[in-house]
Amino acid sequence: MERGIHIRSIQTTDSDALCQYINTLSEEKTFIRFQGEKLTFEEEQEYINRQVIRIAKHISVHLAAFDGDNPIGVSGIDMRDRVESHVGEFGISIAKPYRGMGIGKLLMDHVLQQAEIHLPQLRIIILSVFSNNIPAIRMYERFGFREYGRLPDGFKHNDAFIDQVHMHKTIRI
Repeated sequence: MERGIHIRSIQTTDSDALCQYINTLSEEKTFIRFQGEKLTFEEEQEYINRQVIRIAKHISVHLAAFDGDNPIGVSGIDMRDRVESHVGEFGISIAKPYRGMGIGKLLMDHVLQQAEIHLPQLRIIILSVFSNNIPAIRMYERFGFREYGRLPDGFKHNDAFIDQVHMHKTIRI
């Protein structure tokens, strides 16, 4: 890992920096759910406050990678509820200048380790990925994720419809 890059749980004091981070990714219209929308500081602050509570309740792990004080990647696993309370949903994003440098792999490794420790009910991790995001699919496969289905045209990305690939990994039996 490069000097100055560190990974830690998100905190309520990260709201401003993480709001700028997600809005930059959204403008880029990369492989994330946000495609040009802008979040307000208040919306991001509310989201982070909810996540911090979920982390304290051991139903979420949410980490951010920082280069100095600037967020360069965010990843987490959020537990579902009720009959799916053993299933965690994984997500990750990396800032454009840091892609292809191993930050995603490092961040994913940290999130999976933290999930093993802090999410006692976790048995299965699921995720969805754009079918044309080949680097992400390969990374997920290297971590043991396997495709279990596709939703044809499940994502709308840059005015085109892209298949949504569903992947899973069993953590505990």
